[in-house]
Amino acid sequence: MSSVPPSSLLDLAPVLPVVVIDDPADAVPLARALVAGGLPAIEVTLRTPRALDAIRAIADGVPEAVVGAGTVIAPAQVKAAVGAGARFLVSPGWTDVLLNAMWGAGVPFLPGVSTASEVVALLERGVREMKFFPAQAAGGTAYLRSLSGPLPQARFCPTGGIGPDSAPEYLALPNVGCVGGSWMLPADAVAARDWARVEALARAAAGLSAGGTCR
Repeated sequence: MSSVPPSSLLDLAPVLPVVVIDDPADAVPLARALVAGGLPAIEVTLRTPRALDAIRAIADGVPEAVVGAGTVIAPAQVKAAVGAGARFLVSPGWTDVLLNAMWGAGVPFLPGVSTASEVVALLERGVREMKFFPAQAAGGTAYLRSLSGPLPQARFCPTGGIGPDSAPEYLALPNVGCVGGSWMLPADAVAARDWARVEALARAAAGLSAGGTCR
C-alpha cells in the first residue's frame, strides 16, 4: 500500500469522488470501477449506517485505492474511520476540537471552509489544504478566485454542486488542486450495479482539466 503524504492529497486526480454507500457489498466493485477509471482517491461519506463497513471493505479489498472518510464531524468518527482503514479525512466544517482530533489521527485531512476568516484561522494553525463547501452556494469560482490574491498559500478541493460542465472552471483556478463530486456515480447505475458505466464516467472525470480537455 502506497503512502499518501498530506501535501499530495489534492494532486492524486482532478476529481475526488464523493460516495454514499448503503450496501457494503457494493463497496469493492464500486471502488474497483473508480480506480480502473483513473480516480484512485475515494471519499466514502459517513452518512449511512454501514459507511465504516464500506471503508473497511475497500481498504481490505482494493489496496490500490486511497479510501477516505467524508462528512466527519466528531472526534469519535475520526477514530472510528481511521480504525476502519480510512487514509484521509474530510469534514464539511471544523471546530478546534475536531481539528485537533484530525491532526492527531496521523492521516491527511481536508477541513471544510466557506469564508475567508475560516481560511485564515486554518492557515494560522498550519493547515494549507482545505475543502471549500458548499462550493456553488458559497460563491463558486468567483469566490475562490478572490481568495487566491490575499491567501495564495491556501489550496482547495471545492465540493458541492459541481458537475462535469463546471469542474474545468474550478480546475483552472490557481488555488484549486481537485474538485469533489458524485456525478460519476449516478443513482441508477449504482442501483443496477452497472460498474462498467461507473468506470466510463470515472475515466471521463479523470481526463478533466482546466478548459475541459484531457490532461
